[in-house]
Amino acid sequence: MISVSSRANLGWWDGNADEYQVEHGEFLRDSGFVWCPEGMDEADAHLLGEVRGRRVLEIGCGAAQCARWLVTQGAQVAAFDISHRQLRHSQRIDLETGVRVPVAQADAESLPFAGGSFDLACSAFGALPFVADPLAVLREVRRVLRPGGRFVFSVSHPVRWAFPDDPGPRGLTSDRSYFDRSPYLERDESGAVTYAEHHRTMADWVNLVVASGLSVTGLLEPEWPEGHERVWGGWSPLRGRHIPGTAIFSCANI
Repeated sequence: MISVSSRANLGWWDGNADEYQVEHGEFLRDSGFVWCPEGMDEADAHLLGEVRGRRVLEIGCGAAQCARWLVTQGAQVAAFDISHRQLRHSQRIDLETGVRVPVAQADAESLPFAGGSFDLACSAFGALPFVADPLAVLREVRRVLRPGGRFVFSVSHPVRWAFPDDPGPRGLTSDRSYFDRSPYLERDESGAVTYAEHHRTMADWVNLVVASGLSVTGLLEPEWPEGHERVWGGWSPLRGRHIPGTAIFSCANI
């Protein structure tokens, strides 16, 4: 049964996918693997290692820009997202670029793939920040990975939750407890949840990965690069010089 958070975010992303792709599509590129608003690119970072000939799953793919780049690198790729409208943008880009990505509509808490189907899994801000039960997602990822497989995922850096989501000076002054795990919720006039994003501390994320049976093999906190002036929501050059915006976890199915 789909959770309240998943149902809310399905509706939100279906309603906002067009605007999102217009606003961020150029930065993400039709075929490009950008890990975060800081602009870290997999082509340079090589967090997934060699992908040619590997079976790779992208989790929460949006319009599958990352998955499409993986296809161009010789990977055998499958991708999914909860939003049908985002996947329609994936199909549009397939037609425009001639690079096709097999996509499915699915909830990350219950993956429609057989156990041990993939060598690698990846997620660039997909699914994990938005689900109420991240342990269920991580356990599903472990299930579909072969023994020795790897999973790399990026999320908002937990410390950001102690600050207003403001790219300006206001966003540099903490106004809430880092340890307050209350989710950020938006509601309609009837009180129904229409958007949900969940906070976990850094320790929470590490413990969730371990509890799933995966192991943490690496952690990156990308620094804001010189010359990068793009503002994305609460991410900005001003804030990026002072606090980390993204955490990227590398995990192994040992």
